[in-house]
Amino acid sequence: MPRASELKKGMVVEIEGIPHSVKQTEARSPSSRGAVTIYKVRFLNLQNGTKLDSSFKGSEILLQANFDRVPIQYSYCDAEIFYFMNMENFNQYELTRDQLAEQLPFLTEQQENIFALISNEQILTIELPQSVDLLINDTPPAISGSSATNRTKTATLSTGLEIQVPEYLRPGDLIKVNTITGKYISRA
Repeated sequence: MPRASELKKGMVVEIEGIPHSVKQTEARSPSSRGAVTIYKVRFLNLQNGTKLDSSFKGSEILLQANFDRVPIQYSYCDAEIFYFMNMENFNQYELTRDQLAEQLPFLTEQQENIFALISNEQILTIELPQSVDLLINDTPPAISGSSATNRTKTATLSTGLEIQVPEYLRPGDLIKVNTITGKYISRA
């Protein structure tokens, strides 16, 4: 059971019997002596998709949600529905575009190394790996004669995500992207 001060983005806790995913945390330290640090947390209700903002003292304990974590593969998308397959028993799971809004820029068809959080045979959400390999679809050419280091340019990736990449990269290059920050890590 995590304390409010230990909450991290992506953790799933139970609030009034309903699983909620942590989307954002912010610590506020009061200026007066003896005052307690307050943690403002934004949750996403995993059953109906509503947002919930709450404040906790750092020592408050939250109940961790009861779920199974199983490996899945992203199979395909059919308009607004995304289909995933359980890699252990081949069950199919569905999530809507709205439920996957934050993860969509990092999903490619047939992608593995994803985990599903499942409760009562229902998929709550998915967990992406720390980094994914994505293909650069479009980026402007490097400026010749430029000798400055650490210059970046905008690149459009195979999923539609636009990020800053080093100037020497070209369309067709495969790169690693951090799924938490959405930033370039290295060549794949």
